[in-house]
Amino acid sequence: MATPTHAAAPPTDLVVVPRAVLEADPHAVLARHRAVVPCIRTDDGVVMLLRAGDVQALVADPRTRQVETEFALLRGITAGPLFEFFRQTVLLSNGEVHRRRRAPIARAFAFQVVAALRPRIRALAEGLVAEHRPSGRMHLLADYAALLPAQAIALILGLPERDVPDFTAWVYAMSRALTSAWGPADFPESDAAARRLIAYVEDLVAQRRRSPRDDLISALLPAIDEDDPEAAAETRMQIVSLILAGSDTTRAALAIQAGLLLADRAQWEAVCRDEALIPGAVAEALRFEPAVGSFPRFALAEIPLEGAVLRAGTLMSFSTLSAMRDPAVYADPDVFDIRRSDHPRWHPVFGGGVHRCLGEALARIELEEGLRALTRGLPDLRADRPLVVRGSAAIRRVDELPVSWPTG
Repeated sequence: MATPTHAAAPPTDLVVVPRAVLEADPHAVLARHRAVVPCIRTDDGVVMLLRAGDVQALVADPRTRQVETEFALLRGITAGPLFEFFRQTVLLSNGEVHRRRRAPIARAFAFQVVAALRPRIRALAEGLVAEHRPSGRMHLLADYAALLPAQAIALILGLPERDVPDFTAWVYAMSRALTSAWGPADFPESDAAARRLIAYVEDLVAQRRRSPRDDLISALLPAIDEDDPEAAAETRMQIVSLILAGSDTTRAALAIQAGLLLADRAQWEAVCRDEALIPGAVAEALRFEPAVGSFPRFALAEIPLEGAVLRAGTLMSFSTLSAMRDPAVYADPDVFDIRRSDHPRWHPVFGGGVHRCLGEALARIELEEGLRALTRGLPDLRADRPLVVRGSAAIRRVDELPVSWPTG
């Protein structure tokens, strides 16, 4: 079957929702449309699938594929370091290319390998809490949620802890290109951040060639064939991808889950009393207010839905933000309930099929241990302002969340 290289014109009979309207109140807008139609079209031409059944059925359907450089081209990104990231990352690839890029790093994120890291991640989380406990206050996003996953990925890759502030700043600027709120004015900063992060990884690889260590970068050296510049650049880009994916979305999810619990004192106190509730609290926070609101796909063939037909070449957005509040799957979907028993076996927020997030096990451990350290060390924690999560699709953004606790 031929693979389209350009998006087809979206169906003209779909409800069109301006992106600005969707961004202003995504849950309400998605719920209103989900009740009557299976999909909508945003004014940038993307078709957004709304219902859990369709998202689940099509996530691994051979009539769809992951987007590649189309996502960049849609945003006017046609050259430069940021475009090279879109072109070479495992996150946006398919078929044999995807298998080649994913295989070396997938072994490092096997469940047993990652599970063995739990004690070290717990120690990182407890260390951050202990560092801030005497002050009685911190910025949850910057002082805690941003540092834990960054320190964990630094541990896995063998990055110096002193580099965490630099590479996380580059990651956050670069990853804005993967958010629904990104605009052309953001390009210079995102492109410059991509250039710095790529150069940083190139330096790390050169250092490991001179002095290998027991870390993932050293393990990848045999796959980095310097006699083949394109292949070497591609493998280095997967390290860039790991730093980005391992730092940004878990950062947001850590802050979101704490903010949701702190807004519901009874559930926060329940988790403080009973650590057995932590996995359910993590799963429910990921459902109720996900850090990743959707993932993109391309239609390779005509796809009929109940009440709509998607053409081959349609650029789609599978809205987990909508699907995970679908009353066809979840009882009282707009209620945050850490004791919920109707979660699917495979959490939709991590995608599905061959593109299911390979960092899922690591993310769950970071989220569980991050929450455990807070409930153990700061049970009297309070949010000084309400949680604010922005964005209707792709990577979402969280406003800073100041928190405080008594020190007496």
